[in-house]
Amino acid sequence: VNRSKNMSNNNLVLASDGTSLKRSLARSLKRQKIRALLLIAPLLIFVLLTFIAPIADMLFRSVENSIVADTLPQTVKELASWDSDSGQLPSEAVYAALARDLKIAVKAKKHTKLGSRLNYEKTGTSSLFRQTGRKIKKLDLENTPSFKDAFEKMNKKWSDPTVWQTIQQFSNKYTDGYFLAAADLTRTSNGIEEVPEDQRIYYTLLMRTLLMSVTITFMCILLGYPVAFLLATLPLRSSNVLMILVLLPFWTSLLVRTSAWKVLLQNQGVINDFLVWVGIVADGNRLELINNVTGTVIAMTHILLPFMILPLFSVMKTIPPTYMRAAKSMGANDFTAFRRVYFPQSIPGIGAGSILVFILSIGYYITPEIVGGTKGVFISNRIAYHISSSLNWGLGAALGAILLVVVLALYWLYDKFVGIDNVKLG
Repeated sequence: VNRSKNMSNNNLVLASDGTSLKRSLARSLKRQKIRALLLIAPLLIFVLLTFIAPIADMLFRSVENSIVADTLPQTVKELASWDSDSGQLPSEAVYAALARDLKIAVKAKKHTKLGSRLNYEKTGTSSLFRQTGRKIKKLDLENTPSFKDAFEKMNKKWSDPTVWQTIQQFSNKYTDGYFLAAADLTRTSNGIEEVPEDQRIYYTLLMRTLLMSVTITFMCILLGYPVAFLLATLPLRSSNVLMILVLLPFWTSLLVRTSAWKVLLQNQGVINDFLVWVGIVADGNRLELINNVTGTVIAMTHILLPFMILPLFSVMKTIPPTYMRAAKSMGANDFTAFRRVYFPQSIPGIGAGSILVFILSIGYYITPEIVGGTKGVFISNRIAYHISSSLNWGLGAALGAILLVVVLALYWLYDKFVGIDNVKLG
């Protein structure tokens, strides 16, 4: 036994410091991994703080609804036992609890925020809380015989059961109300129902966004494929000049390019003037190319076209020209050689460009806002409106979450039927 131990010790490979080489190598690899992690840690923290955290916060806002419970805690507790389907007003205890809660909320200046939140669900609630907040200061909580009568004197809307139904319905800290609104649905005493037909806008916007994004992607393929083919097959000098023309839009502001299209496409613009001058259209029948779907598709196709050309070019450049010559030498004509030899090898570039253009177009809002009018806007324009103008962040977050799910679903379908591994950038 001692002899075998001595033999194993003699055969053990040692490092320069006298330790086992295997252990020393493992320790060195561990130090390298820690060093690599420390090098990327600042970038990782930056991405988490500036990208992941804001997105997670906005997605949380699509279901968060704590303002009612936090501002009116006693009222919410008393309302829990009220039967909203009875058509009767809540009890005196609910009104008394509301008076106590509003006294505190007015001092903290929270009642206006609560009114703004509930106003998304029932129009007029914001002004109701503002008016009541001004008058509640004079209410004596100790010597008020009837809080119900006192609130009705402040504002007759407090005798409307639907106001109390709205408060009770959104008293939970989490709600599906934003997602229902994003799907043109609402929750009533009879359950979930569709909103009136003249108020259904989000489903139409989502379908329009998807259809227009697909159309823009197809137009980019149709226009970008021949350009990429020329870039890949022309001599280097000519190819470089053409590449500069392709990249030229990147050196110009997006706002400037979009504004230029607004000038070109309007009724008295360059395109209509040219068509009238050559006699294609009459002066009184100028084409409507702006503030509609047509204008949005034209402008966005121009803006996103380089994102289709570059992936196509990078893939086509790797296709050896000898393949086409070999096909022709075996009797194939130009079209057959292209269809059976060249085109199949360029499909990965089409896939990469299509994914890039589609994902970019589905989230665009500057170009549709400028040239789309009311008929050519995307759902992203409504998201931007709710985030920056109406301040209905919950609805904007819900619309963004739905758009994210749709994009991921389409991406999954693409991966299932085409295969994301077949997508190449060169």
